[in-house]
Amino acid sequence: MKIKLFSIAFVLAVFYACSPKVIQPEVPKVDDAPIVIEAPLTAELAEGKLLFESNCAKCHDLYSPKDFNAEQWKPIMLSMQKEAKISDEEREKIYAYLTK
Repeated sequence: MKIKLFSIAFVLAVFYACSPKVIQPEVPKVDDAPIVIEAPLTAELAEGKLLFESNCAKCHDLYSPKDFNAEQWKPIMLSMQKEAKISDEEREKIYAYLTK
């Protein structure tokens, strides 16, 4: 009797272990995150973004423009201008992109 119960339990365990696992995809809730529609960038802002990505990513991970406000970006831009060896004009384009 014990052997039959053990055998049945073993067979059921094997079936369970070999059965395909169904993973339900997680559906994001509508209330989780607001939908943000970004306006297309002007030519100057697009150039600033390109300068930001090509110069700043050489040395470190890029920050999101929203990580800092306009006043916080000023000293960051001034100190990084020297490190990245960019012109005042390029710095202003990057600053315009970051503070758009």
